[in-house]
Amino acid sequence: MSLGHACVDVYQGAVAALVPFFVAERAYSYAAASGIVLAASLLSSVAQPLFGVLTDRFAMPWLLPLAAAASGAGIAVSGIGGSYALTLAAVAVSGLGVAAYHPEAARAARAASDGRHTAMGWFALGGNVGFALAPPLVAAVVATWGLRASPLLGLPALAGVALCGAAVRAAAGRAGSVPVTVEGAKGAGRDDWPAFLRLSGAVVCRSVVFVGLSTFVSLYVRQRTGGGAAAGTAALCVLYAGGAAGTLAGSRLAGRWGRLRVVRHSYAVTVPAVAGVILVPGPPLYLFVALASAGLYVPFSLHVTLGQDCLPRRTGTASGVTLGLTVSIGGAAAPALGALADATSLRTGLLPLLIPPVVAWFLLRGLREPLPATAPSPVAGSRA
Repeated sequence: MSLGHACVDVYQGAVAALVPFFVAERAYSYAAASGIVLAASLLSSVAQPLFGVLTDRFAMPWLLPLAAAASGAGIAVSGIGGSYALTLAAVAVSGLGVAAYHPEAARAARAASDGRHTAMGWFALGGNVGFALAPPLVAAVVATWGLRASPLLGLPALAGVALCGAAVRAAAGRAGSVPVTVEGAKGAGRDDWPAFLRLSGAVVCRSVVFVGLSTFVSLYVRQRTGGGAAAGTAALCVLYAGGAAGTLAGSRLAGRWGRLRVVRHSYAVTVPAVAGVILVPGPPLYLFVALASAGLYVPFSLHVTLGQDCLPRRTGTASGVTLGLTVSIGGAAAPALGALADATSLRTGLLPLLIPPVVAWFLLRGLREPLPATAPSPVAGSRA
């Protein structure tokens, strides 16, 4: 499940990694380039809750390999031709694949992990590794042969299809597996919607910062350091790779200090880290990119388990929101940041990113730790 997650989420990271090449080869403005990020995020944001509701009612393990194929196919054709409309449509298809994947994958991973925070941390780590691999993969292909070589970016999707198919077969073969249904979850406890909505608001704030940085940090670092494409790619790699360590650290710290306490402290650290990214010149800027990455990624897998424990009867919906919708919805803010950058400067366009972590900290203040929900069993498709 973790490796399959990496093969799917490489395409979430690939969208931001492609932005500098769209700007360079097609002379897109910041607003137009961020519109591509929005196209990938918008359809994913709308579709994700729907897939979450469906996975609460039906077991759809077949959706995992299909979603992996769709996420790769969209990115593979995004560089073909010069049509802006075609590019938007292609990345939207990729976003739809990502939306279809995450709710069912998170439910299946929770079942395989028996709800353990550390095991879910490994599943989330797979997605972070996929994000981290996206910039060097895109740079290796597109910087060498140009955007017309984007079909080569579809290769990880083939591995994702195989890995997801293997995970589905393994889950179906587990002895004593029973359908995951709404009916079967009735003894799991009561859903706490007010707490879940506050948590979701915090994750939206995280999403705005993360998508904003991932969209523009490559271009910004190239300006601030005077480096070329390699300097920008390196910054994006630091942003994504730092998440791998942050995700594992988050699950371990939560075991000692509690999830909500760790999440609140992470958002407190994110504020000065983002300020350093925006204000510090030269190579030291990379240190603040790494610190911002840690602050944004330590809470990542904790959001998922917190959301599932807030809605023990609707773990698919909770997964679709915490792992998908609120992660994708940050793309809606990217065009506004791009428009501000076009009107002023890229540095000024990034300044609003200082606000969301503060809002997230206040939303989580006073929130109580939910009781762990019983992890559901995996299933090969049957209806509630």
